[in-house]
Amino acid sequence: MRYDVVIIGGGIVGLATALQLLEQKPTIKLCILEKEDGIARHQTGHNSGVIHSGIYYKPGSLKAINCIKGYDMILDFCKKHNIDHDMCGKVIVATSEAELTPLDNIYNRGIENGLQGIKKLNKGELKEIEPHVNGISGLFVPQTGIIDYKQVSAVYAKLIQELGGEILLNHKVSDIQEKDAELNVIANGNNFNTRLVINCAGLYSDKMARKTFPDLDIKIIPFRGEYYMFKDSAKHLVKNLIYPVPNPNFPFLGVHFTRMIGGEIEAGPNAVLAFKREGYNLSDVNLAELFESLAWPGFQKVAMKYWKIGFGEMHRSISKAAFTKALQKLLPEIQADDLTPAHAGVRAQACDRNGNLLDDFSILERDKIINVCNAPSPAATSSLAIGETIAGLALKQLN
Repeated sequence: MRYDVVIIGGGIVGLATALQLLEQKPTIKLCILEKEDGIARHQTGHNSGVIHSGIYYKPGSLKAINCIKGYDMILDFCKKHNIDHDMCGKVIVATSEAELTPLDNIYNRGIENGLQGIKKLNKGELKEIEPHVNGISGLFVPQTGIIDYKQVSAVYAKLIQELGGEILLNHKVSDIQEKDAELNVIANGNNFNTRLVINCAGLYSDKMARKTFPDLDIKIIPFRGEYYMFKDSAKHLVKNLIYPVPNPNFPFLGVHFTRMIGGEIEAGPNAVLAFKREGYNLSDVNLAELFESLAWPGFQKVAMKYWKIGFGEMHRSISKAAFTKALQKLLPEIQADDLTPAHAGVRAQACDRNGNLLDDFSILERDKIINVCNAPSPAATSSLAIGETIAGLALKQLN
């Protein structure tokens, strides 16, 4: 089995990369190796389905560039392929005087990133958009919407196959070996000889990368984000999307409210260390993977820095009352009885040895190999733009 390109991982980034490659060079021989029995089974299939605007990201960063470009690309794609989506906009809400300056900073960053139509809201205007929210000020961001990324991924996959690409399920990659001028990818005992490997393995991207980058100095730390769903009797409390002003001392957005494309209202997520890389439940434990996380010097420094916030996140993980209290900061009327436990997702967060949680996408390239080593949110929104970027690198190598 000989290919021009082998892509490891059938999540939305791997699929978008394959699609961009085949559209730019239809004669290419390409396959995707996916270890599960279906595509989009992990980060892609467990996120909350938000089309992100790019308002939070540092101007000029890969996240900002790819999110803003990817935003336009995915909207065009959805219109072309009749994928259900709703550009409903979102509000970012300040609940105290201390959050007003950070809220202004977010507004200014959005302007720097080229977002148009962002509107500052006073308390009354905020109530007009979200009548039940608690806030003294806010921002309305029109470039935010909702979608089902599993549906997007299914269309990507269909187009890939129509263009001659292969998607091989139940093919877990165990090794990558150099073989003369090619690489040999071993999956389920089968050999796939290829001119180029693109690693889009998500939660296992660092392990795949180390097979050809033995000096890689980052590790994926899995953070589980847990959600609750609103019961029907409480759905009237949220019209669209409600977000807090992010805590500048914590690298995650904080709990928020999302109307999903099917009409459900989702609340969350928190952010706690997962005890295995695909640990979607508190009871999911892989001792070897947990030890790897705990033993990583970078994670130890992260734990020391954020221990107090981390304990709060853990408390919310095991206590519905504590989770509800966190939600009441934005939505005082919500009660524990209004909520039912829902799904969880696991974020593949790259962490370096010095305790820095990588804040930007990370793509590492060598001869015959491209590794996507950090692609958390907004990777789904950005998928076509990231895929285009990686396809450009790949075609340069192949040519």
